Amino acid sequence: MPVTVNGVELRDADIERELDHHHDAANPARLATISAILRLLMRAEAARTGLDAAAMDDDALAQALLAREAATPEADEASCRRHYDSHPGRFREGEWVEADHILFQVTPRVPLDALREVAAQTLALVRGDPASFAHHARALSNCPSGANGGRLGRVFRGETAPEFERALFAAQQDGVLPQLLESRYGLHIVRILERCPGTRLPFETVRGEIARALGAAARDRAWKQYASLLIGRARIEGIELEGADSPLVQ
Repeated sequence: MPVTVNGVELRDADIERELDHHHDAANPARLATISAILRLLMRAEAARTGLDAAAMDDDALAQALLAREAATPEADEASCRRHYDSHPGRFREGEWVEADHILFQVTPRVPLDALREVAAQTLALVRGDPASFAHHARALSNCPSGANGGRLGRVFRGETAPEFERALFAAQQDGVLPQLLESRYGLHIVRILERCPGTRLPFETVRGEIARALGAAARDRAWKQYASLLIGRARIEGIELEGADSPLVQ
C-alpha cells in the first residue's frame, strides 16, 4: 500500500534518499519513510510560512522552522550551574582507569546466544581464578591486546567507545567486573587494575560546554515535539506512526 501525505504519494526515491541515515537502525526502511514524510511536511510548511526553502538544506530548514515556530531559550547561568552540581563525576581532567579486557567480538556469522554463553562461562572461570585472566585473553580475545594478556593500559575519557567508557569509569570496584560489558564491538570481560580520579574542572571553565550541551538537548526535544505536531495535523495513509519509534520519542 503506498504512503500518501495530504493526498501526495511518497515516491520510492524519496525513501531511498533517506536510507543512508538509518542503516544502523533496527528497521531502517520504516525510519527512512518517516524521515521522508517529515521532509515533505517541512517543505510544505516552509512554503506556507514564506520561508525560502530552496536556499536551505534539510537541517537548515528544520532550524529555521524551529526558530519561527518553537524557539528554544539559551541555557541560563542557573541551569548550567544545576547541571554542573548534579554531575560531580563529569567535567574532570586527568582521570584514567588502567584495565585489561577479553573481547568476544560480535560478527554476522557468530550466533549471539552461543557467543554470550562462551563469554559468560569464561567470566565465571576468570572470577574463580583471577590469575588465569591473561591466559584466557591470549586464548580467546578477538582484540589485538589479547596477545599481551588483554592489557589496555591507562584509558582516558574520550579514547574508547562511549558505551565502553561509561561502564569502565562507572565501575565501583577494582578487579574483574562481575558482569559482561557490552559495546558496539562485542562482549567484554573487564579487569580494573588501578584508577585515578583526576581533578574536577572549575565551573567557569566548562560553563560554555554545558550551555552548548543543554541547548542541543533542548533543541532536540523541541524538534521531536514539532515533528510530532506536523505529523499529527497531516493526513497520512499507508503507515502507522504510533509507538516506540514515532518521531516524538526518537
